[in-house]
Amino acid sequence: MPPLSRPNRALAATTAGGSSGRDDDAESLFEQYARTRDPRLRERLIAMHQNLVRFLAGKFANRGEPLDDLVQVGTIGLVNAVDRYDAGRGNKFSTYATPTIVGEIRRYFRDKAWSLKVPRRLQELNQAANKAVDVLSVKLGRSPTIPEIAAAIGASEEETLEAIELGNAYDTVSLDSRMSNESESAPMTLAEFVGGEDATLTSLQEYGDLNAAIEALEERERAIIYLRFFNDLSQAEVAKRLNISQMHVSRLQHRALQNLKRILVEQQREGV
Repeated sequence: MPPLSRPNRALAATTAGGSSGRDDDAESLFEQYARTRDPRLRERLIAMHQNLVRFLAGKFANRGEPLDDLVQVGTIGLVNAVDRYDAGRGNKFSTYATPTIVGEIRRYFRDKAWSLKVPRRLQELNQAANKAVDVLSVKLGRSPTIPEIAAAIGASEEETLEAIELGNAYDTVSLDSRMSNESESAPMTLAEFVGGEDATLTSLQEYGDLNAAIEALEERERAIIYLRFFNDLSQAEVAKRLNISQMHVSRLQHRALQNLKRILVEQQREGV
């Protein structure tokens, strides 16, 4: 059997799981891959550098995203680095691939990890503004103003303010989150502390519409509505109060209610 050439020895060592001379083996494989573009060599190179991806992804592991997801994203950067690497430039692949892998992971956080959908432009401005705040705080010895931050990142004051405020969208809190309280055995959720729509506000508006409609009635009809439904008097008591028959009160009440309905419908149409 003829002796293996250097690239083939590297491929054999990789297949066997050998670890000695790993960098040299990788460089040899890259030289061969540059000549042949053999997809099998490409797969070998990607597999050989999975530990690099996992190591770099681990640096971002405490930012709320699963490590496996970060490894998958970093692998995309690794694949791009394998395809673009030129062994003839003299630098090691790990040195070349690291910024590509890290950049892919950071792009994932920028594009995917925001709890709310935020335009890319504002995401980038938010990151730039945060860096500018750190730099300017040290330089000025105080917290920088919005105009100073805007000037530092090359954006308008309005864009800068919007980008800073939208930074709150990066990490939102679920309404199901438990509010910690040592004195309670079953802490309440955040949703239980969030105010809801006050039904009385709608009732207040409806009451205003009704009051205006009542005021539009004839004097006797208006008196009957107030006495019957606001003072809670019986028809007999209203008849005695107005010195008319109970039958007359009944007819006036019916007519007043019909007029109220008509006026309220007209008000609603005018409002639309």
